[in-house]
Amino acid sequence: MTGSTTPTRRLDEVELPAAGTWRIDPGHAEVAFVGRHFMLTKVRGRFTGVDGAVEIAENPADSKVSVTIDMASVHSGDQARDDHLRSADFFDVAAHPTATFVSGDVRWGGSRGSMTGELTIKGVTRPVTLAVDYVGYAQDPWDNHRAVFSARGRLNREDWGLTWNMPLARGGLLVSKEIDLELEVELVYAG
Repeated sequence: MTGSTTPTRRLDEVELPAAGTWRIDPGHAEVAFVGRHFMLTKVRGRFTGVDGAVEIAENPADSKVSVTIDMASVHSGDQARDDHLRSADFFDVAAHPTATFVSGDVRWGGSRGSMTGELTIKGVTRPVTLAVDYVGYAQDPWDNHRAVFSARGRLNREDWGLTWNMPLARGGLLVSKEIDLELEVELVYAG
């Protein structure tokens, strides 16, 4: 950053990132999900191919987020499960290689807020709301300015046409419909 611009500012006694464009650092971004197997065991997965930007506005409630996720980058720790997730039963990455999130309504107070946006998976667009926390600011050894955010939410995967499942002999389903989202994102100031 040059001139008198600083990477952070104080707003209502809270340090927040300066207004401007902040790019997602794909190497330090995680879009993770948690579902249940047999309706009991937590199964975690994540997407490593994440790209996008945040336009932080002077009024944080006017900020905008745009994210693209490479659906083939899914990793859950099991190759057979990952291949199944990439198949037409779930993400159908051959026909729908990316998912997107574009923010709409942002509500902000202090270092926390909520964001409702349009999540598109397999060509289906539905709203999703995320609780967002501003974790803090750091300057890396190469003089890049970084803002770190964490977010979480819950969705019903069937709302996006992700309906594959198997009934269990004693009742219930093999894979939970409710999926928890967990996001950790480092943003780099771009101007």
